Amino acid sequence: MSSSKTIRLGLIGAGRMGSFHGLTAARHIPGACLAAIADPTPGQAARLAAELGVERVYTDPQQLLDDPEIDGVLIAAPARSHAELVISAARAGKGVFCEKPMAITLDEADRAIAAAADARVTLQVGFNRRFAKSFRTAHLDVVAGRIGTPQLLRSLTRDPALNNPANSPQWVIFLETLIHDFDTLRYLNPGAEAVEVFVVADALIAPDFKSKGFLDTAVVTLRFDNGAIATAEANFQAVYGYDVRGEVFGSAGMLTMGGVNDSDLVRYLANGIQADTQRLDTDLLRDAYVAELNHFVDCLRTGEKPLASGEDARAALAIARACIESFQQGKPVRVQGGRS
Repeated sequence: MSSSKTIRLGLIGAGRMGSFHGLTAARHIPGACLAAIADPTPGQAARLAAELGVERVYTDPQQLLDDPEIDGVLIAAPARSHAELVISAARAGKGVFCEKPMAITLDEADRAIAAAADARVTLQVGFNRRFAKSFRTAHLDVVAGRIGTPQLLRSLTRDPALNNPANSPQWVIFLETLIHDFDTLRYLNPGAEAVEVFVVADALIAPDFKSKGFLDTAVVTLRFDNGAIATAEANFQAVYGYDVRGEVFGSAGMLTMGGVNDSDLVRYLANGIQADTQRLDTDLLRDAYVAELNHFVDCLRTGEKPLASGEDARAALAIARACIESFQQGKPVRVQGGRS
């Protein structure tokens, strides 16, 4: 693809995350533009299109995929539709950026990866922490051997508030929240794969929904094939703000990254010490979200493999599926595809 050609992006899904990605595509990616929006919800795509000055509006995502002027698509529809949209986009010859999770089952993931490979199109998944400066630097430090051999790792995600548990998909804590942490742990322990998980989880915030498969608090212990041991944790009621952190302890040192503060400003006042916090992931990790879409457009131009690939998405999903089994069985479970 010519380096001077404007990359024309299409957005599928105009909800909260889709609107954020749409704004990024329209205003924060040099050499690219948002050319079309599709959403089956009446009026949703039109509303966002009017806000961003986008002319092409569709209610059927396939109409957007059939548009010959679209070079790449951003998939921000509900998670259960991701895999089929990735497959359809690949068959239409479009490069694909898909929000996490790329798929819900490993079979779906395999079909999505195969479709992109067969069509020879870019497939990137929205694991934004790979593009956050501190997490990216930590990864490079581990690769460079600055902390020796990774031995203990930790990743956590805590959302500020639990919204609409009745409408949340089953096992969302593993498939849509901790999926970030599983990818982060792989990213911070490069070259290693998780081989076993053990889950302790419960519905501590909304106990009435536990019988429906909705869990709001979880701790996962992972064992990697290089001997490293890791923990991932999530909770949906961090009253102090959106909280994302990571840690790698190695034979020669330790790295920590992430946090909850809005900035490095701290107030020392008569009534105590105070710091502002963020309430949304798109605020706390805004720069990473923007960077991942810029990276996607660069990959469309160069043909390079994205830093967050379909294979990365499958590996994180394999961990998430094993977590569901571990919770159901109450014992450690081997990760499908993991090495002994």
